[in-house]
Amino acid sequence: MFEHIKRVPGDPILGLIDAFNKDTNPNKVDLGVGVYRDDHGTTPIMRAVKEAEALLVKNETTKAYIGSHGDPRFGKAVLPMVLGDDSPVLAANRASGTQAPGGTGALRLAADFIRVHLPGKGIWLSDPTWPNHLGLFEGAGLKVGKYPYVDAENRLDFPAMMDAIRQIPAGNVVLLHACCHNPSGFDLSAEQWQTVLDVVRERDLLPLVDFAYQGFGDGLEEDAYGARLLAEQLDEVLITSSCSKNFGIYRERTGCLIAVAKDTEQMENVRSQLAITARENYSNPPAHGGAIVAEILESAELAAMWRAELTEMRDRINGLRRDFVEALQPFGLAEKFACIAEQRGMFSYTGLSPEQVETLRSEFGIYMVKSGRANVAGLSRDNLAYVAKAFAAVSS
Repeated sequence: MFEHIKRVPGDPILGLIDAFNKDTNPNKVDLGVGVYRDDHGTTPIMRAVKEAEALLVKNETTKAYIGSHGDPRFGKAVLPMVLGDDSPVLAANRASGTQAPGGTGALRLAADFIRVHLPGKGIWLSDPTWPNHLGLFEGAGLKVGKYPYVDAENRLDFPAMMDAIRQIPAGNVVLLHACCHNPSGFDLSAEQWQTVLDVVRERDLLPLVDFAYQGFGDGLEEDAYGARLLAEQLDEVLITSSCSKNFGIYRERTGCLIAVAKDTEQMENVRSQLAITARENYSNPPAHGGAIVAEILESAELAAMWRAELTEMRDRINGLRRDFVEALQPFGLAEKFACIAEQRGMFSYTGLSPEQVETLRSEFGIYMVKSGRANVAGLSRDNLAYVAKAFAAVSS
C-alpha cells in the first residue's frame, strides 16, 4: 500500500542543522536556525524558568489532562501579557485564550476554525512570510493569497502592501505579523498600524495576528501595539501568541490562540467551538510549558526576573545589529546593509541572493536560509569581524 509514496526533501531550515553539524570548518557560524543564542552559541534556559520548574517539581500533584482549552492559570496569565493589564477588551470579557502546542499549534487551530466556521474564505499572507505559514494554511484546506511586503531594494513596501490589502475580498482573513516580522525584520510603525486598522475595517476583513516574538523588538508593551489596537477597535480578531522565544521554552511547545469577539456571548460561542476544534485536533495541549509561564507571571519576583532577562536578550540582539553594520564600515558596506540595524527581532532580510548565500556556506562555513534571511542572534563578539569580511567577499 505504501509503494506509491515518494521520498521528498526535508525542511530546508531543519536541514541546515545537520549540514552545520557535519561542517569541519573551525570558524563556522550558524545564522540559519531560528532560535535565540547567547555569545557562547548556546540557547540558554532562563533563570526564571529554572526557578519556576523547581517550584513545579516540588508542588505538582497530578499528571491528569488539563482540558482542551489548557490550564486556566495559563490563559489568565497570557491574556493580559498580550492584550495589556488594563485592556478594555478584557474588562468587557470579549477575549478567550485557548492553550495550544506552540505558536504553530495555535496557527493550525486558527486555520481549522476558519475552514469550518468561515467556509470559502481565503487567507492572505505577506510576501515574504514564515515559510511554514503556507504549509499550515494550505494543509488545513484554506485558499492562500499573498500581499507584497518587501520591495526589490529590500525595504518595507507599505504602499504596495496597502494597495493589495484593499483588493482582498470582503470577509477574508489577513495574516499580520505583530512585531519582529519573520523573515524580514521590518515592522510597521504606529501610524502604519492605524492605516492597516482603517483598511481592515473598510474591507470587513478578519485579522489573524501572528505574535511570535513579543518582547524581542522594542519591549513587551511596545511590541503589542498593533495587536492591541486591532483588538480594541475591531469586533473580531484572532491572535496567536508563542512563549517559545520570550520564555526560551522552545521544546515545551507552548502557545495560545486568543479569540476576540464583539461581546461576551459571542466570545463564549466561539470559545465553545474552539474547544471542539482542539479536541478533534490534538485533544489536550502539553501542560509543562503552560505551567512554567503561569508560575512566572503569577509571581512578582519571577516575573521581574523574567522581564530583566528578556530585556538582556533583546538588547543583545539590537546591539549586534548595530555592531554588525559598524563592522561592515571598513568595507564600504555600512550603507548597503544599514537596514540590518533598523530591523527588529531575531531575523534580518539581508538582501543577499541564493548564490551569495551558497558561497557563504561553501567558502566560509556561514549558514543562512537560501532567501538571505539571517538569524542575528547567531552573531557574537567573536565572529562579527569574520562574518563582516565574508559578507564583503560575496558582495564585491
